[in-house]
Amino acid sequence: MRPIMLSGHERALTQVVYNSEGDLLFSCAKDHVVNVWRSHNGERVGTYDGHNGTVWTVDVDTTSSLLVTGSADNMMKLWNVKTGECLYTWEFPTAVKRVAWSEDDQRVLAVTEKRMGFPGGVSVFAINRDDLKSQSKEPQFTIKPTGSKATVAAWCSLDELIVTAHEDGTLNLWDTEEGLLFFDKEERGHAGVITDLQMSPDGTYFVTSSKDKSAKIWSVGPHKNAHGEEEYLTLIKTYTGEPPLNSAAIIPGKPYVVMGGGQEAMNVTTTGARQGHFEVRFFHRIFEEEVSRVKGGFGPCNSVAVHPQGKGYAIGGEDGYVRVHEFDKSWFDARPYGPLEPEED
Repeated sequence: MRPIMLSGHERALTQVVYNSEGDLLFSCAKDHVVNVWRSHNGERVGTYDGHNGTVWTVDVDTTSSLLVTGSADNMMKLWNVKTGECLYTWEFPTAVKRVAWSEDDQRVLAVTEKRMGFPGGVSVFAINRDDLKSQSKEPQFTIKPTGSKATVAAWCSLDELIVTAHEDGTLNLWDTEEGLLFFDKEERGHAGVITDLQMSPDGTYFVTSSKDKSAKIWSVGPHKNAHGEEEYLTLIKTYTGEPPLNSAAIIPGKPYVVMGGGQEAMNVTTTGARQGHFEVRFFHRIFEEEVSRVKGGFGPCNSVAVHPQGKGYAIGGEDGYVRVHEFDKSWFDARPYGPLEPEED
């Protein structure tokens, strides 16, 4: 799998995201620029210029018509995907670290930084699709975690719940009517900061990655624990690797999880990707075993995104490159290892 190297950023990548069809790939970085590429050949289609700080996060709606971005300039912007026009700007007291569209494309959440006396939280905005340049400045509600700050968040359960992941490794569920706490996972999900959270295609489970060198899959829904108590966040699988992880994603159509990370550049005392553990790792989703490694970049992998049809994946690296990998034919022909199914007569 020789990657297509996309050179459109001058500084480290922060997030890469496919659209729902998989023909477009969006990337943002610390150089204030958001790019959109054709995923099959790496052609850059255009840029979205307007932020004055690191663009931490990007997300596109299911129709590929609207884009939202969040930045260190304390702004979240709404863009026209086709024209590159900035339609609206929301301002916050602190940086916007993660944005996400709801499944029905009617709302957007924004995770803001806890800093300078501001508590941070998750603000949810209703999007006026009838007049895109006339949006409400005020959120429908704001989730305000009382403990550790939220680092990432996502919509789940058909937009009925929002799951938040926190700096201390905990996970919580919140209702999407008033932003009230729905389920508090008392025990910590990870031993370190949770760096990424990506939902499965059907929205019933998700994968988290953490600086504690592990990725975990969680189910969303009522479940009785060993004490007969009802829980809504259940740990399903754990994948443990060597490096601190920055991102993880579920591969649709195949029983695998892909994850990437690596030691911070300042902590790597010897040159070469091997020492920094910059490879991208594939784990079998069921057996929790590492099945493959693919060479990464000349620095940590900061973001991983999987093609929605499972045709390949893209990584955004600390070295400023986006690498787009398309799976070989043997990937689709191979039978995932495990018990053989009995042959039919």
